[in-house]
Amino acid sequence: MHYYKFNIADWHLATSHLSITEEAVYFKLINFYYDTELPIPLETESVIRRLRLKGNGLIVKEVLQEFFVLEADGWHHQRCDSEIAKYHSKAEVNREVGKLGGRPKKINDLDNPTITDMVSENNPQVTLTTNHKPLTINQEPLTNINTITPEGVSDEVFKDFCKLRKGLKAPVTQTAINGLAKEGQKANLTLEQVMMLCCQNGWRGFKAEWIKEKKTVGERNSTVMSGLTRGIIGGNKDVRLLGK
Repeated sequence: MHYYKFNIADWHLATSHLSITEEAVYFKLINFYYDTELPIPLETESVIRRLRLKGNGLIVKEVLQEFFVLEADGWHHQRCDSEIAKYHSKAEVNREVGKLGGRPKKINDLDNPTITDMVSENNPQVTLTTNHKPLTINQEPLTNINTITPEGVSDEVFKDFCKLRKGLKAPVTQTAINGLAKEGQKANLTLEQVMMLCCQNGWRGFKAEWIKEKKTVGERNSTVMSGLTRGIIGGNKDVRLLGK
């Protein structure tokens, strides 16, 4: 992956005790980790050469020991592993949603809440993966809007869904979310896929029957066209189509 969120406050909190050189080495290792999507190899000489860190082998070792965890396949970083996993999970969801007609269009005329990553001062390395989403003082409060992203739904999709509901003057409540999830299960869709369909179609809610009805109409039209084709091929000039 070639993009990741960089929270300046988190970074300063975690690296304020490092020298400029140590911080630079740590930053290069993190970028290498995201670029390769692999842990830092046990044999670090190749990494040192590739990152142009020759002469800083001792610093590389100290940074690895402080911020990474040694495992059988290399040096792991908890935050990096989590972000890479979320990246691939979101990519898989996007592929599935693409089969249903693509991603929903963004609604640009409504408020766009800012999402900020926060960490615990006591143990920033462990809690860097926890996301909290407070509203900044420069934004209007989203009255009756649930700002906690449901499990299994990306922040971007949930923001779009909240904007849609707000535009329709329909509050986002836990009861509403539970109802969407229940209907989604009936249609073999995830909660995120249901929210995407709502955004695409401007729906304030969702019913599994809507998907089934579309499939039924499509199958009926296919059957009628097939009958018409057979009638023409068979020489029947008086073909009548009966349907709803």
